[in-house]
Amino acid sequence: MLLIPSGVKVHLALGYTDMRKGLDGLAVLVQESLKQDPFSGHLFAFRGKTASTMKVLFWDGNGLCLFTKKLNEGGFVWPRLTDPGGTVQLTPVQLALLIEGIDWRAPKQVWRPAAAG
Repeated sequence: MLLIPSGVKVHLALGYTDMRKGLDGLAVLVQESLKQDPFSGHLFAFRGKTASTMKVLFWDGNGLCLFTKKLNEGGFVWPRLTDPGGTVQLTPVQLALLIEGIDWRAPKQVWRPAAAG
């Protein structure tokens, strides 16, 4: 379960990012390319070129944190690049789906019980 405090925004960076970048490189990218404040407490998600790796950068109040996930199969569903340097805002639920490798744009329940009991 992913718990994101209220008021925290989730930004998906459009396009793909060099996954060799670490904390400092992604923070500079947030500041210079996305024109956002990397120390705002908001979450900034980046996808690699092959779509199998993503990183989420966030400031927890006393330091930068970096979450990384690499899928063994499939890829992360990402919006098509429409505005270089732009972002798409997600809800915390959509981010949780994305991290699980589920299409956050149109999630489908794959199984539903026919009857209780």
